[in-house]
Amino acid sequence: MIRFLAPLLLLAGPALADAHADLDLAATGDAAAGEKAFRQCQSCHNVVDPEGEVLAGRANMRTGPNLYGVAGRVYGALEDYSYSSLMEAAGETGARYDEANFAAYVMDPTKHLQEVSGENGRGKMSYKVRKEEDAIDLYAFLAQYGTEEMEAAE
Repeated sequence: MIRFLAPLLLLAGPALADAHADLDLAATGDAAAGEKAFRQCQSCHNVVDPEGEVLAGRANMRTGPNLYGVAGRVYGALEDYSYSSLMEAAGETGARYDEANFAAYVMDPTKHLQEVSGENGRGKMSYKVRKEEDAIDLYAFLAQYGTEEMEAAE
């Protein structure tokens, strides 16, 4: 059965990517609460704009990818970061971060990537946000940075 479905899924890839083109990037959470929640994330992540200005987190933190423009970004698409093969597989489906996907990812990264990609493996992020409200607030905080530039490029 999998051998039969695999070629069909490969052919559907462009269609799936187009389906994400009108992704709703709206944030319903509390950005101020998300800024507080980001304190847990800044040990691995930062938010640095294209000019190199650190908008959140620490200047020299490079364990995890830069989260500038994460709202609407295709999974695993930041060029200067080495993602897990599971994250790359999720990105190949055309999946993008909207509020629901972001919250699901940060609450259980490996499980979410397995569901999106249909593959086994492990993601690199081991931290899990415990409360959905915190995950939604975190998305609201991060969605402030870079969304307008990403939308203008499409």
